[in-house]
Amino acid sequence: MPIFRLPLLLFAFAIAAQPAPAPALVKVSRIWDGGAHNAFTDLIHWRNRWYCTFREGDDHVGGDGRIRVLASNDGETWTAAALIGETGIDLRDPKLSITPDGRLMMVAGGSVYEGKRYAGRQPRVMFSSDGSTWSTPQRILAEGDWLWRVTWHEGTAYGVTYKTDPGDSGEWTAALVSSTDGRTFHHVTTFAVPGRPNETTLRFMPDGEMVALVRREAGNRFAWFGRSRAPFTAWTWSEIPHQVGGPNFIRLPDGHLWATGRSYPGGPKTVVARLTADGVYEPVLTLPSGGDTSYAGMVWHDDLLWVSYYASHEGKTAIYLARVKVN
Repeated sequence: MPIFRLPLLLFAFAIAAQPAPAPALVKVSRIWDGGAHNAFTDLIHWRNRWYCTFREGDDHVGGDGRIRVLASNDGETWTAAALIGETGIDLRDPKLSITPDGRLMMVAGGSVYEGKRYAGRQPRVMFSSDGSTWSTPQRILAEGDWLWRVTWHEGTAYGVTYKTDPGDSGEWTAALVSSTDGRTFHHVTTFAVPGRPNETTLRFMPDGEMVALVRREAGNRFAWFGRSRAPFTAWTWSEIPHQVGGPNFIRLPDGHLWATGRSYPGGPKTVVARLTADGVYEPVLTLPSGGDTSYAGMVWHDDLLWVSYYASHEGKTAIYLARVKVN
């Protein structure tokens, strides 16, 4: 028996030392280009249907941006389910979630522009029981806030709102807020994250730990990864040596974390990245993309990672849906 133990151990170590297989792009489709500028997506699978939402506008910023909702039974054929607008408001960055009572909830930015000049903002929230009929956009939080995404956990919605520091520091502050109804939010803590923190996605681990991926727009602009346990007021942070625009990530049933975001080296692209609970971020797949791009929605379904995103590599900002095989 001792004669065979060492070779078997060496074989096991050799297997373990092999790099993990890279994810593979199974299919990518252009699912919408009806607006002049189509951008800032999110994706959800709800009641056996797909819903993809994004902003339609005249340009990247400005004007009365409206929120488009597409629906599909199979992820192949998409139809327009809703178009949400508000006079004088640029509705931006719609993000979807499912409330504890089973409705769809959408949060979005509500910006005011005078031409291309930014003049103010306040987040909006909308609800739907069928994916097609949505409540009137309702203002939440305060003037100057931007609640970028919410994640529900044990009956409570958590999100990070960012705003300009009211002082003269030129900094931005990012604060964790919570709500039990999706309308009234309460301050939990302000993140000790420098460098103009902004777009943030939160997820929960099986043991209840909250993790955060935060975009930063000053200093070296590298993203930060944070971890905290209830009541989520004490955080530990680590820096990711990557800029991540439009950060999103999810936890798969096998426990692995996968992320998406805009990657900058060599020109902007949308990438899929491995992410660990220690904050290691490793881009491993570049989706067909370029130019004005990113802001992906992510869903795990039928053993594939489904990713909605927008890109302008084909000449016009359009909405794409990719299916990715991960290992």
